[in-house]
Amino acid sequence: MAGSWVNLAERLGSDLHLELTGPGSRRAALTRALRSAVRDGRLAAGARLPPYRSLAADLGLARSTVAAAYSELVAEGWLVARQGSGTRVARRTEAARVPRVPKPTPTRPAASVHNLRQGQPDAASFPRVAWLAAARRALNAAPNEAFGPGDPQGRHELRRALAEYLARARGVRTTPDRIVVCSGFAHALRLLFGGRVLRGPLAVESYGLAFHRAVLAAAAVRTLPLTLDEDGARTDELAGLPGVRTALLTPAHQFPTGGPLHPERRITAVEWARTCGGLILEDDYDGEFRYDREPVGAVQSLDPERVVYLGSVSKSLSPALRLGWLVLPEHLVAPVLTAKGEREAWASVMDQLTLADFIESGHYDRHLRRMRQRYRARRDRLVATLAAQVPHIAPTGIAAGLHAVLRLPPGTERSVVEAAARQSIALDGLADFRHPAAVMPGHDGLVVGYATPSDHGYGPALEALGRILPPPAEG
Repeated sequence: MAGSWVNLAERLGSDLHLELTGPGSRRAALTRALRSAVRDGRLAAGARLPPYRSLAADLGLARSTVAAAYSELVAEGWLVARQGSGTRVARRTEAARVPRVPKPTPTRPAASVHNLRQGQPDAASFPRVAWLAAARRALNAAPNEAFGPGDPQGRHELRRALAEYLARARGVRTTPDRIVVCSGFAHALRLLFGGRVLRGPLAVESYGLAFHRAVLAAAAVRTLPLTLDEDGARTDELAGLPGVRTALLTPAHQFPTGGPLHPERRITAVEWARTCGGLILEDDYDGEFRYDREPVGAVQSLDPERVVYLGSVSKSLSPALRLGWLVLPEHLVAPVLTAKGEREAWASVMDQLTLADFIESGHYDRHLRRMRQRYRARRDRLVATLAAQVPHIAPTGIAAGLHAVLRLPPGTERSVVEAAARQSIALDGLADFRHPAAVMPGHDGLVVGYATPSDHGYGPALEALGRILPPPAEG
């Protein structure tokens, strides 16, 4: 017998694999296997071993063989036998010690005291109780087939809930069969471009996430920047970009400079796509959060066949959920599913079912309303602190979203970012988001996220921020 799985679940809480190999008798092989299990830590100190009869039956040995092996190990001090409590592993640290692999030296910098980086929602406000209740309801209601291989398009329950919610809250025109569930915006880009559904070159806004540009570069997609001003991207420039038939925009809230895309420019973008047979990729990353303005509907509603609408729960709930969606023109559904593969390999089916229940039960709307109030209060506190400490620096792009841009005097951005690092303040300079090929004049500034800090840490973070900002220019 080369080896055997012994089911000790009722006695030890798990299975134990004993290799009965090597020279000598079956008793010697069992003794070596038990001694090895204790030495390696697979049998923990104090663990109860099965009675002679049970282990003998599991291994196909005589009871006398098991009894003799136990006795030998008791005599050696590996086991202890007491009347009424059976045979247990002795509490000897030398026997149960497991060799430890030295931990590698961390390469990431130590966590900052004040985290004012953009892009993260308030983790402490995740609706744990409501989410758990939704998960229980979803689990109880899930059909048996939900526990098989996942549909690459996503669960119908979630696609139906998303179609209804997006139509009601964002003005999106779609049906469940035009929605494909993914694990987030970056995954959507990989499906569209890495899967060769779309090809470059791609027009993008002159400020955006370098990470997204890296995802596109990995798919050999060249990006060409559009000029930005106070009305958003200059979509009139699209017609002059050679070879470009696809544009990536953040119309509801330009990232990171803030502000919605002007209505005329929205129309210009859609008309350009119609004329050249192209597409608009609409990144609606935080469209739910607006404070001082009316909701800005999705560009997708202007022409569902010329706009791919992309969304996720990364800002509204948590990036840890890894749930996003593509709302596609009809002709792109099949190619995207081909790029995704035959089975769902990214988004958990149970998370999909839970989110569907969370939306349909009304908890998602209630959570968003609560978070709007919370983030608005955070934003107002940022504005008030800046007005009191550094009134010459006004935040911009604050009518919506989870961050603000602080414009700085020319030539001061890098020194302020370095000063922030010395004071253990984590934030980003505006230059970090600038497209390397942008020709428009750059502005010095900071991108300050106000969603991440804890309640007790937010005040000190703002005070620390005020101390590192430059004073007003003399004269």
